Amino acid sequence: MKYTIDHSLRESAYMQLYAQLRDDILSGVIPRGAKLPSKRLLAGELGVSLVTVEHAFALLADEGYVETRERSGCYACFGGAPRREAPLPAPRQASGALTVPEDFPFSVLAKTMRRVLSEYDRRILERSPGPGVPELREAIAAYIARSRGLTVPPERILVGAGAEYLYALIAQFFGAGARFALEEPCYARIRQVYTANGIDCLGLPMGGDGIVSQALEGSTAAVLHVTPFNSYPSRVTATASKRHEYAHWARAREAYIVEDDYDAELASATRQIETICSLAPERVIYLNTFSRSFAPSMRTAYLVLPEALVEPWREKLGFYSCAVPVFEQYVLAEFLASGELERYINRRRRKLRQTKG
Repeated sequence: MKYTIDHSLRESAYMQLYAQLRDDILSGVIPRGAKLPSKRLLAGELGVSLVTVEHAFALLADEGYVETRERSGCYACFGGAPRREAPLPAPRQASGALTVPEDFPFSVLAKTMRRVLSEYDRRILERSPGPGVPELREAIAAYIARSRGLTVPPERILVGAGAEYLYALIAQFFGAGARFALEEPCYARIRQVYTANGIDCLGLPMGGDGIVSQALEGSTAAVLHVTPFNSYPSRVTATASKRHEYAHWARAREAYIVEDDYDAELASATRQIETICSLAPERVIYLNTFSRSFAPSMRTAYLVLPEALVEPWREKLGFYSCAVPVFEQYVLAEFLASGELERYINRRRRKLRQTKG
C-alpha cells in the first residue's frame, strides 16, 4: 500500500493519512465514484488505530471529498464532470438575531479590558490608522494562520466596523455599475448594501452543494460573492469540488471572489474546511467578522486583500478612517493574542459535536 505514516513528524497520524488521501482524490488517482480502501484495512496496513483512520475519513467527508454509504464504505465524490444540478426550493426565512451563549467568558473579557486600560494608557485616545491599529492586524494575521491556514502579512488586512461596512467599501472599490454575482438565495443585507452602492447584482441559483454549475459557467460577473460555509438562508455548505470550481471560474475569467467566511470557525469538523482563498489567493478577497465567533456587540470585521489589490485599494479608498473604536481594537487584539478566543470557540465546537452526535 502506498500510504505511510511517519511517526517522527509533529503532524498527527490522522492528518498525514487525510492529506495523502485528499491529494490522491484531487489528482484523480482516486477518481470520482471510486471506493476508498476499508478503514480496517488501512488501520492494519499502517499500524494505527481504527479511530485514527476514522478521524481521517470523517475529515474527508466534512470537506466534501468523500461520501459515506451505509454498509458499503466511503466513495470519492470530488472531480469528474459536473453533475446536473437542480436549484434548491425557496427556503423559509428565519430570524438572523444573534445572542451571546451562556458560557461566554465575560470575566476574562472584563480582565482584558482592565489590562488594556492599564497598559495602553492614553494610546486608547489616539486616532486609529485607516486599516486598523497594527496590534490588531498582527493578531488577526496570526489567528487566521492558525485557524484558517491563511498566511498573509498584516499589511494586507483591513479592519472595519462590521461586514456590511466592508461590503460597501468593496462596492466602492469596484465602482458603480460593476456586475456582482450573488448566491440565490443569499443574506438579504448583502444585496441591499451592494445595490445601494450602485452595483448590478445578479442572482445565481443554489444547488445542494453550492451555486449550480451551469449558472456559474454562464455568468459574466466581475465579482462573485459567496458564503461557502452554511450559507444563509439556504444552509448549504459548498463541497470541496465546488470550492475548486469557484476558484477555477475566477482564474479563467480574471474575476474576483469575495469569500464571506462568516460562521466557519464554528464548523464542527476536526479540522477547519479549507478556504477558497487558500486555493486562489490572487483572486480572492477574504472577509470575516467577529460578530458570531466573539460577540454581536463587537462590530468588528476584517478583510484580506490579494497582494495585487493592496496599492490600488490604498489609492482609491485610503482616505477612509477606521470606524472601530481604538479601545475595542486593542481589547480584541489582546483577546486574540492570548488564545482566549480560540479556547472559547473550541468549547463551542465541542458542544456542537456533542449536540449533533
